[in-house]
Amino acid sequence: MKLPADLQQHDPADTIRPLRPPWAIAEWAFAARCDGCQACVRACREGVLKRGADGLVEADFRFGGCDFCGACLAACDRGALRRELRSTTRAFRFAIAIGTDCLARAGEPCRTCQDFCDSFAIRFDTGGQGPVVLDNCSGCGACVGPCPVGSIKLYRPTSPGSA
Repeated sequence: MKLPADLQQHDPADTIRPLRPPWAIAEWAFAARCDGCQACVRACREGVLKRGADGLVEADFRFGGCDFCGACLAACDRGALRRELRSTTRAFRFAIAIGTDCLARAGEPCRTCQDFCDSFAIRFDTGGQGPVVLDNCSGCGACVGPCPVGSIKLYRPTSPGSA
C-alpha cells in the first residue's frame, strides 16, 4: 500500500533533529531522563547510535540502519527508552520522504534506496515519478546513508495513526 499523499510530501521544516534512539519516549521526557551515559551507544551493534551535539543520544543513519535488535533498549536503565513501547508502537516515531532532488525522479538510473530497503517499502512506479514509499516502512534508516544525493529525509508524520 502506498502512503497517503500528505505523508509523501512534507515541509522541510518538519525534518527531525535530533533523531532519538528507537523506542525513545517523547522528546521533552527523553531530555529529562537521558543523562548521556551512552550505555545504549555501546550496545548498538550497528553503530547507529551516537552522542549528539546536545550530549544526549541520537540515531545517525549515514553509515547504516537500525536492525531493531533491542540491545539499546536493554542497556537503558534511565527510562529514556521504554520497553513497553517495543510491542505497541513503531520503534521510531518518524517516516521517510524522498525529495525532488532524487536521481531517479530526474530520470537517472538509480535505485539505491530500494536496494538497501530490507522491508521492501520502497518501490518504483512505472510512470517515471521515481520511488514511492509504502506504509510498511519501518523507519530503520538503511536507505538514508547510501543515497548518493542525500535525498532521503526523516520527518514527523502529521496524520492520525502514523509513525
